[in-house]
Amino acid sequence: MKTLKKLLTFSVGLGSGAVLILGLPSLVAWLYAAPRTFNPQDSPSTPIAIVFGAGLSRDGSPSPVLRDRVATAAQLYFEGKVSKLLMSGDNRFINYNEPRAMRDYALQLGVPEADIVLDYAGRRTYDTCYRARYIFGVQQALLVTQAFHLPRALFTCNMLGIEAWGIAADRRTYHPISYRYWRLREIPATLMAFVDVWLRRPIPVLGEPEPIFPDQRGANLP
Repeated sequence: MKTLKKLLTFSVGLGSGAVLILGLPSLVAWLYAAPRTFNPQDSPSTPIAIVFGAGLSRDGSPSPVLRDRVATAAQLYFEGKVSKLLMSGDNRFINYNEPRAMRDYALQLGVPEADIVLDYAGRRTYDTCYRARYIFGVQQALLVTQAFHLPRALFTCNMLGIEAWGIAADRRTYHPISYRYWRLREIPATLMAFVDVWLRRPIPVLGEPEPIFPDQRGANLP
């Protein structure tokens, strides 16, 4: 009986520790992001909005989540909150091109092509923030994504040297099962973001600096 109690106590303690390790980064990121998150109409103005990739439909068009991000970024552009849109997504495979699909949809919405910049190597949030700073020379930006993703995106970009504010792109009610999955997925993803920013500092796919504005230069690599 005593052995069983010890095992139960150990299991509860182990489980509590795992929950703390997994959940604490998400809580910290949420507290960090809360005062930096705005609706489009209330947002500050910056030179650039960074739009994060979010998957494509089978026909190669933006998924509903991604359409909402692009539409929100276009709204910021037309309201004069930003002057350029940096669209960052995955293009590792020949028939999968998130940035191009994002650009095509933005063009349909009336955004001039000259004010759209594409980042074809934004394979994950960390890569997008890193490349925005060190390849495209971004120093200040509005981050456009859904509310469930903003804490991780804001924490990552700010820790990598971009003064960033978040714009919630929740323009519709998403499927409840999908939304719960996305929120649960953010827990381990946020833990990994903390590890990447504070411990690993991995170097993503890079290349020659491509400053968005002529007077900008990519920051020196850490």
